[in-house]
Amino acid sequence: MKTAIEKRKPSGLLDHLSLALTTWGVGYFPLAPGTWGSLVGVGIYLCVSLAAIAGAFAVAPWSEPVLPFLASHPTYMIPATAFAWIHVFVLFLLFTFTLVGIWAASRSTELLGNSDPSEAVVDEVIGQLIVFLFVPFGIGWPFILAGFLLFRFFDIWKPYPIRQLEVLPGGLGICADDMVAGVYAGMCLAVIYAVSLSFL
Repeated sequence: MKTAIEKRKPSGLLDHLSLALTTWGVGYFPLAPGTWGSLVGVGIYLCVSLAAIAGAFAVAPWSEPVLPFLASHPTYMIPATAFAWIHVFVLFLLFTFTLVGIWAASRSTELLGNSDPSEAVVDEVIGQLIVFLFVPFGIGWPFILAGFLLFRFFDIWKPYPIRQLEVLPGGLGICADDMVAGVYAGMCLAVIYAVSLSFL
């Protein structure tokens, strides 16, 4: 629930950093800032995914594409251990980013004058990134689009207990509901991905 609070002007590096992380710039867009925030999450996922695959392929001894019809770029025969460590690394990155995002959102509430400001899109960024943890790297555009649409659906619909989490204090209340929406959307995307593989 949004509640107006006393607003103060940003001062110092931490205030400006928290605003930048909370809004990603797109939070100030007049139309659908949450959707723009989700697109930022998709963009981050694409950058990390491409970098991870390129890095792993650089040390892989094989070059034959695997399931190229599923990927917008070929996924190569990279050792399973490499993918496992990439996944661990990305999990730690997301965990760190989530903690920083909650801190930034908490600090920004008084800078934006609202307990749940519409300018805050770091929650959508985090939630959208969580969606893609449920499928392998290298998925193609149809699955990326499906993950984006599923997250927007759950973020707008807010089935139990998503809406109830909005009452949590500070940045936790801003981010927790979108994190659960990301889990719901990720589970649905995983099912879609598994079903699609079953019929290939």
